[in-house]
Amino acid sequence: MKPRYKRLILVVVALALLTLGATFVLKAFRSNLVFFYTPTEVLAGQVPDGQAFRIGGMVQEGSVGRKEDGVTVRFEVTDTIENVPVQFIGILPDLFQEGKGVVAQGRINAEGIFLADQVLAKHDENYMPPEAAEALERARKIKMDKQ
Repeated sequence: MKPRYKRLILVVVALALLTLGATFVLKAFRSNLVFFYTPTEVLAGQVPDGQAFRIGGMVQEGSVGRKEDGVTVRFEVTDTIENVPVQFIGILPDLFQEGKGVVAQGRINAEGIFLADQVLAKHDENYMPPEAAEALERARKIKMDKQ
């Protein structure tokens, strides 16, 4: 075989391997990508079916309830317009409180309950995830416009 054909075969194989590697990297990146939604967007059906996403807002006052097993917690996340029920099995962050900011990651089930795999609470008095703060501000403006 001529050296020219050997180089051509080597280049074709290298491009095929590079394409295959890029495909695997992009597929892994896409499967780990998690989007943020507000309760209003969730109830409007703007969330992906069967895919994990994050929901953020404030923990609705008076909505936190614990089951008898001691690890299952139900609460509602609100953006001051809509509320979404959330169920979490595990230990909540120490700063988790009613009326405070929260971001939960998980999936929504057929009954409309958000099944959280992870719950994040704000970590100091001034911090709220930028997406949650922006969503609450939009919801506040919508609520003011309706009045």
